[in-house]
Amino acid sequence: MSQTRTASATYTMTDIENVVRRVTADLAMIADSTGAWTPQQAADYAHDIGVLAKAGYLAWVDVTLLQFGVELKAVRFDVDTDAGTLTTSRPGGVLWPRVSGANLRIVISYTSAYTSAAREVTRGKLKISWTTSYDDTSHSSLSSSGGRNYVSSTYGMQRKDWAA
Repeated sequence: MSQTRTASATYTMTDIENVVRRVTADLAMIADSTGAWTPQQAADYAHDIGVLAKAGYLAWVDVTLLQFGVELKAVRFDVDTDAGTLTTSRPGGVLWPRVSGANLRIVISYTSAYTSAAREVTRGKLKISWTTSYDDTSHSSLSSSGGRNYVSSTYGMQRKDWAA
């Protein structure tokens, strides 16, 4: 007779909040350095990221600095619910340039758990009216430029950075 064992990643709402706080700091730095978002806009995006992350609906967040439609910088935060082997980093490294014609684009991706019923339950908790995006977030015109890991217990977000 054979036995099987399963292990599951364990993290708490506090762990998610700790990670989202680091992402929030990055969003605030991006907003402040580029001048393309107000502090309130950055806070509203961070709020929604937190709501979706805590509910298990967030897969990734992508933020891109565009100048007249051309990508200059980008970061992507990939949710990792089994991040226990990663070492956490401090927020930062996102003092992006302030350029004329700047626009910040944020795109989020949901997990498969974000069903139409989940959307209805979550709608009243979100500050942003999110719409479907068909934008290319592969950043093929940019070069990879490092990243950071934000981890608490086994919950984390791996940040990938790109630059022109």
